[in-house]
Amino acid sequence: MGSSDEENERLAHPSFWDQRYAQAEGDRPTHEWFRNFVELEAFLDRRLFQTRSPNTDPRILHLGSGDSDVPVGLWDRGYKHQLCVDFSTVVVDLMSKRHSSMEGIQWKHGDVRHLDDIPEKSIDVAFDKGTLDAMIHGSPWSPPDDVKQNTSQYIREVNRVLKDDGVFLYVTYRQPHFIRPLLNCDGTSWEIEMEVLGDGSGFGYHGFILTKTKP
Repeated sequence: MGSSDEENERLAHPSFWDQRYAQAEGDRPTHEWFRNFVELEAFLDRRLFQTRSPNTDPRILHLGSGDSDVPVGLWDRGYKHQLCVDFSTVVVDLMSKRHSSMEGIQWKHGDVRHLDDIPEKSIDVAFDKGTLDAMIHGSPWSPPDDVKQNTSQYIREVNRVLKDDGVFLYVTYRQPHFIRPLLNCDGTSWEIEMEVLGDGSGFGYHGFILTKTKP
């Protein structure tokens, strides 16, 4: 793996992202990894707009929101109860200033592995596009201990803050057979659906739809 894996390890640290987001110019995202709002609209239509329309006022949590345009796209659709959490203070300041006129979206500094100030069972929809992916490095067949520890802390926190009838939407570029074991970590019990989100180039993305298993 060499240097590319060292690069991957850096993705789990705020300093990497602070440096990246400090280079922002205007409204252009500096790091929309993959799948912007327009590209995700069909998936969101099936999994959010049709099931939880804006007039139901769901509380939406964006996990590792970065400077993605998804929160703004949802806001334009009428979703006015959104919290965006990221561990880069640079991007939180940037987005707070850039979208200060948008009442109904809050940008907040925080670590998705420790969502201490978000109450248990308070979130209707949790959304992750590439945040879990950024915690993964090393062998996908045998993930290093820090990968297992970081991802399981994170997934347990998502499980904790999600309402019993809530949904966790996760968009990934990684292979599903490596992702499923990380999602199914100790302390959680999920019903998991998955969609292939092609982009016409043959490079597939996957959308996972996780709901809590009914006791």
